[in-house]
Amino acid sequence: MGQKTSPTGFRIGITEDWRSRWYPPRKSLYGELLVEDEKIRRYIDERLNRQPPYAAVSKVEIERTANEIKVMIFTGRPGLVIGPKGAEVDKLRESLEELTDRRINVSVHEIKNADLNAKLVGEAVAEQLVRRSSFRRTMKQRAEAAMAAGALGVKIQCSGRLGGAEMKRSETTIMGSIPLATLRAHVDYDTSEARCTYGVIGIKVWIYKGSYGAEIEENPSDGHDAKTRQVPKGAKRANPRKGQSR
Repeated sequence: MGQKTSPTGFRIGITEDWRSRWYPPRKSLYGELLVEDEKIRRYIDERLNRQPPYAAVSKVEIERTANEIKVMIFTGRPGLVIGPKGAEVDKLRESLEELTDRRINVSVHEIKNADLNAKLVGEAVAEQLVRRSSFRRTMKQRAEAAMAAGALGVKIQCSGRLGGAEMKRSETTIMGSIPLATLRAHVDYDTSEARCTYGVIGIKVWIYKGSYGAEIEENPSDGHDAKTRQVPKGAKRANPRKGQSR
């Protein structure tokens, strides 16, 4: 039985923030507002990510106040979302207000490096798979681009009828290291889908960007990292089991 967990959900409340930040005015409204959040995210994904011109939206964060809903869109192409003189974002705001029957405030945030964003890397892989590109070459190219952009580790996994094969399988490309159990590690994780003519291929992307805080403390007296400090020659290593009874 697999013991897998989402790297994002594993770190929520510790190093990752919630994607929706609000409290329901009363307990009975919680489910209704939760479904409304999902409707907003699906609508934005269908409108901006599934129709040309593709706006490369990575995530949508939602905050609620007593009077309005704040929708924060993180995208690699903010110009396409905003449009000339803000025309496109105004249309999007009006559509969301019709969908939810509430006042909406939309803000657009730019993702400066798309090669370090797991969602955008996954969407780029999906786009190439739909065009019938070689999945191995595509995965390798995207992983190399992420490492060149400054990532410390990349893992890309594709599952499904790869290359139109009769039986589905999984293929994985790994470069660098992915510390899945280190809570302080900043691991960006997301999933995407490639809707090919022979079926849907699922794509998972992990990108390790470093650690929050000083994970490796440096000692200025000897210049060695605490994690990689070596024992001098002739010195004996401490045995933690010495003297313990079994």
